[in-house]
Amino acid sequence: MKRTPFHSLHQRAGAKLVPFAGYEMPVQYAGIIDEHRAVRTAAGVFDVSHMGEFYAEGPNALAFLQSVTVNDVSKLTPGKAQYSALCYEHGGIVDDLIVYMLAERSYMVVVNAANIAKDWEWMSKHRPDGVTFTDRSDETALLAVQGPSSLAVLQPLTGTDLASIPYYHFVRGTLAGTPMIISRTGYTGEPGFELAFDPAAAGAVWEAIFSSGAPHGIQPIGLGARDTLRLEMGYCLYGNDIDDTTHPLEAGLGWITKLGKGDFVGRSVLEKAKAEGLKRKLVGMVLKEKAVPRHGYSIVVGGTPAGAVTSGTFSPSLEKGIALGYVPVSAAEPGTTVHIDVRGKHAEAEVVPLPFLKKT
Repeated sequence: MKRTPFHSLHQRAGAKLVPFAGYEMPVQYAGIIDEHRAVRTAAGVFDVSHMGEFYAEGPNALAFLQSVTVNDVSKLTPGKAQYSALCYEHGGIVDDLIVYMLAERSYMVVVNAANIAKDWEWMSKHRPDGVTFTDRSDETALLAVQGPSSLAVLQPLTGTDLASIPYYHFVRGTLAGTPMIISRTGYTGEPGFELAFDPAAAGAVWEAIFSSGAPHGIQPIGLGARDTLRLEMGYCLYGNDIDDTTHPLEAGLGWITKLGKGDFVGRSVLEKAKAEGLKRKLVGMVLKEKAVPRHGYSIVVGGTPAGAVTSGTFSPSLEKGIALGYVPVSAAEPGTTVHIDVRGKHAEAEVVPLPFLKKT
């Protein structure tokens, strides 16, 4: 298995390490619930260096990304980022990702760790002339610092005014003496930043962040709490809630799917699906009784199995079981009662609007 530049630091922090997307990654340190609450109330640091970073540069870089992603890349300006997805010709999702416009004719694309090789092959297949396409995943250390205290933790380490960076924007700056891309993005629903920099500086940056964050109760956060945090916000996880059998419209990603921007891979199928009306939708469900839904559990509508839980957990913030899953459109209206088969017991659940956790 591969290791990130922070591997020895995870060991020193007492992390429980597990295989994930070809890497040995920390699943927890102090415990999932403690880590989850640290991010919701203070600040936490996630090692996300296993993610992939591709660079598309050249006169046709914009046209290339427009042709393979569902969002409208032409709306980006240097310093702005955009959530998007890649689709196959049949409309199924190759991956979800973030596109960063670094400069004119220069973009960085951050993809999911488990999909690096697949995404690279897919995008390379559609690359036109006039685009230099490079994979710099192994040349990039990536940390996410998330939580209401994240600004207070990071600001003393940089001369850049972090508060002035709008959501889904980024700057090139120096933090902890290290040049990096500082972006106002994250996967938790909390204020926070993601930092991309040279792996050679991994130890120095990590130590500086934890030194600055000590008075704020900062903690290292593993994959377990990363999952509960994102699920409370209703964020999709590739391989669970979205994959090549789901398309963006039924997954609640119509807001990033710009059918009017011009042609892109999968567009015609998505236009047809929209015109004909969706057959199913990804919905949020909150259990009304004490039970924890898990991936793969059957969703029962009107006494008949009608879908399966794609993501499920106990929500530390709501102290209830929550789940995502696809149900027929007729059962997708908030307030609808469904049941989830939890080890043979049909636990009652209510379809609710996303996110589960409403942030003020």
